[in-house]
Amino acid sequence: MNTPELLDQISAQSERMRVLVQQQTGPLKDFSRRLFQISQQLRKNMEVRDSAFADEFNTYTAQLRQTLDALEPVWVQLRAQVRQTPDKNWTGELALAAKGLNSRAKALSGVCDEFVSEYDVFCKRYKNFTAAKLNVWLLTACQNDIASLTGKILFLARELARKTEQNREPTYER
Repeated sequence: MNTPELLDQISAQSERMRVLVQQQTGPLKDFSRRLFQISQQLRKNMEVRDSAFADEFNTYTAQLRQTLDALEPVWVQLRAQVRQTPDKNWTGELALAAKGLNSRAKALSGVCDEFVSEYDVFCKRYKNFTAAKLNVWLLTACQNDIASLTGKILFLARELARKTEQNREPTYER
């Protein structure tokens, strides 16, 4: 795979990751809201009306884990190809595409921050919750993997932008 194709594929995968994380933030926010309601009902000695919460949450975390596990090999392969590509192959003609990738990576980082914030809210509400067995440990592992992979993508995008910028031919103004 040549460098323009590799850059396009990295950019597409970065956008795919951003959309995935963004789609997972909404359900996590909903689970947080539902957990708050359940906690309020338990505190007031009321009957818990949301009996499907634990099963739905555990299914959500299992599906999130499977999705992240499917993404990992793709990113390992792409990062390995970038490392194997000599710096001189990242020509200045790719500078604009590399800057676009950098922008996508920053957008992914922002979406990741939103997911981490929702995760923190959920964990605060879950802190003293013992009414149901929830796979919060799996959600924690997923959140850590999302944050870690996002950091790697952001670093990769910055490196590619730097390499393409260094290989640009200087323009002379009169």
